[in-house]
Amino acid sequence: MRQIITIILLTLTLPILADGKYVGGDISLLPSYIDHGAKYYDNAGNAISDPLAFFGEQGLNTMRVRLFVNPENAPSDHKGQGVVQDLAYVKRLGKMIKDAGMALILDFHYSDTWADPAKQWTPAAWAELSDNELYERIYSYTREVLQEMKAVGATPDFIQTGNEISYGMLWGRSSDSASQLKKCYTNNDSNWPRFCQLLKNAIKACREECPNAQVIIHTERVAQPNVLQAFYDKMKTYGVEYDIIGLSYYSYYHGTLDALNTALNQLESRFSDKKIMLVEVGYFHDWQTDDAKYDLSKTYPITGEGQKAFTEALIEIVNKHANVNGLFWWFMEANEYGLDWNTKRVTDGWYNAGLFDNQTGRAEPALSVLKNFLGESADINQTRWQKDTNNRIYTIDGRQVGDAKVLPSGIYIVNGKKVIF
Repeated sequence: MRQIITIILLTLTLPILADGKYVGGDISLLPSYIDHGAKYYDNAGNAISDPLAFFGEQGLNTMRVRLFVNPENAPSDHKGQGVVQDLAYVKRLGKMIKDAGMALILDFHYSDTWADPAKQWTPAAWAELSDNELYERIYSYTREVLQEMKAVGATPDFIQTGNEISYGMLWGRSSDSASQLKKCYTNNDSNWPRFCQLLKNAIKACREECPNAQVIIHTERVAQPNVLQAFYDKMKTYGVEYDIIGLSYYSYYHGTLDALNTALNQLESRFSDKKIMLVEVGYFHDWQTDDAKYDLSKTYPITGEGQKAFTEALIEIVNKHANVNGLFWWFMEANEYGLDWNTKRVTDGWYNAGLFDNQTGRAEPALSVLKNFLGESADINQTRWQKDTNNRIYTIDGRQVGDAKVLPSGIYIVNGKKVIF
């Protein structure tokens, strides 16, 4: 190995798989909870001093973080739901994740607030731009963000160019007329060229700045597999080049595990060249919200053990699908225990589908079974790279890469050992 490269041998025991499977969660509010004094404990009641290290000990290897353009412009109720992640916040958290030896998923919302199928509002600073100007702005913004992430040692390994974009992105302002907004929805075929050009320009920036990162196109129509198929067919028709199909699956919104299985079967059959990640999943450990469309509580009670049973059943289903290589729990870090609700609360309400008990701070039993998604996971000494003693360099998912002088900072495998460049 060239001496100009600084190599730090890792003592971490994170699971690394030859077939490149990734498991973890969205932890976008973790710094806020830590800064405000939330107290985390393992399931036995032992204090956790470093939640990220604890997640690694639980066998998790990847974390997801959302990014808003300017969350200061978000409505107050959205801020109270956790819309705070500006670029400075995400650089800090991204570096924490990478320093913990984990892979990072960066989730671009391309909005000042929540972006999902019901709202894809254009950032205030972009509101007056024409379509051609938006094409350029999404490219330049994506590139600028990635440059800044790389500069602080937080290079993403996976990049979502949009969040739950089943019906498009950058619609306009919520105050715009219905006729104006209809010009952007993808339920009108005439709007697909605009939408796909936005995606292409965002992806172009990703390829230029983070050539080793994989691009995720994220939707959430599990309950409508034909809609899912039609969406990704359009990606192919319009030449949108991406790597991974990303899905949201919440049983209380999207249906039973059989519905998920049907959707995965259809996607694998139609798009056999694409990997699939469940980038958002969740199930309640305490009371279920009133807006739930499906109630699975007779099979999986709304308790810590019921949440665990659901997680085990979910993993059993997805592990039957060879193309599914990612599973991520949404808002896994939610934990109100130890906070002063008069002065130091993080959100305006409890979220009871995370992986910690809000009343005790203890990890829910489901957290300990997430690693089962990895199957035969093992320490690095049990992987195929142990046999390679010729100083060749591999990524953690098994791809041989080139000259160390031009590699982005990150974790690699050399002579059977994990190293940081």
